[in-house]
Amino acid sequence: MTDDNHRKQAPEEKKKHPGILKVFQSILAGALGVQSSKRHEEDFASHSPWAYIIGGVLFTAGLVVILLLIVNWVVPG
Repeated sequence: MTDDNHRKQAPEEKKKHPGILKVFQSILAGALGVQSSKRHEEDFASHSPWAYIIGGVLFTAGLVVILLLIVNWVVPG
């Protein structure tokens, strides 16, 4: 019986690479402050933090560019 329990837990403990959609959803939810604790734990259990770091930097840069474009459009030069 312990072998069955061990086999069931082994795949869950194995770290997986997150998909691009999952990374984007996590970044967006984190930016809005609505990240669930379950999703937060899944993110920290992933194989590498680089997908989240790169995605967060790209998201932040995109947000800054969009805000600059809006400000330049609203406030005449």
